[in-house]
Amino acid sequence: MTEQPQVPEAEFRSYYGRPILKMPRWKEPHLPVYLFLGGLSGATAVMGAAAALTGRRTLARAGRLTAAAAAAGGSGVLIAELGRPERFLHMLRVAKLTSPMSVGSWLLTAHASLAGAAAASDVTGVAPRLGATAGAAAALTGPLLATYTAVLLADTAVPAWHEGQRQLPFLFAGSAMTSAAAAGLAGTAFAAPAERVPAVRLAVLGTALELAAATALEHRTGLVAETYRQGGAGAMMRAARWLTPAGAVAALAAPRSRLAALAAAGLLAAGAVTTRFGVFRAGPASVADPKYVIAAQRPAAPAPQQRVGG
Repeated sequence: MTEQPQVPEAEFRSYYGRPILKMPRWKEPHLPVYLFLGGLSGATAVMGAAAALTGRRTLARAGRLTAAAAAAGGSGVLIAELGRPERFLHMLRVAKLTSPMSVGSWLLTAHASLAGAAAASDVTGVAPRLGATAGAAAALTGPLLATYTAVLLADTAVPAWHEGQRQLPFLFAGSAMTSAAAAGLAGTAFAAPAERVPAVRLAVLGTALELAAATALEHRTGLVAETYRQGGAGAMMRAARWLTPAGAVAALAAPRSRLAALAAAGLLAAGAVTTRFGVFRAGPASVADPKYVIAAQRPAAPAPQQRVGG
């Protein structure tokens, strides 16, 4: 009996060796650093405003200064990524609500101005009422700045980012909260223990949100979820899965220990950074392999219908 020849498994290939999609023009480390700084600035602005309302002066100053510094740093990184400063100014000529890039440019400009004014007033003591108003306004733009980058990534055709459109905003929100907690713990490490309590709560809440969103991203985005578990992206996501919870555990001891506060700050910040690098690296990885592009373009198979009767 002769053996029948086996049909080889189907192989996903691109057209004449060319990629189906173009690689994202954003490069490392500019974009992931920008993602981190934007989330840090947005969340610390909220933390600073809340601390000011509750009379925690040291935590409020730490939040305001960090928000201003991170916004300025994020603007610089974005300009460096664009190549020429005038390109950023060109994006401000028109406000286009249907463009995440246009909305983000205006949002970053407004938030950086407000955060800078609040920080300057806090340090110099000049115009305290105007500074407090600017800080409160920055707390309103902060959550938008912390999460709009997730919408920006999901709005592209990059499979790993587009398929994660439901999970990325929550992941970025949680990561922003943990990075803000890190700034709060570091800024209040030598202050009264009561100043660190809100940062501890923020660390625990942000960690829970980030881990839940990361788990959903790695298991509920179909075939492209592999890109978040393999290669450079997988290494970063796994590192974040250890660093962030470790930071949250250390934060629980922060009200009683300055050393624990500093250790928690370092671990939480490292976890937030590695999360952003992991998400970024998954994007090019999903573009490089045609199977992820093709799988993302296929419609979901309809659920089988059950027959009624005999």
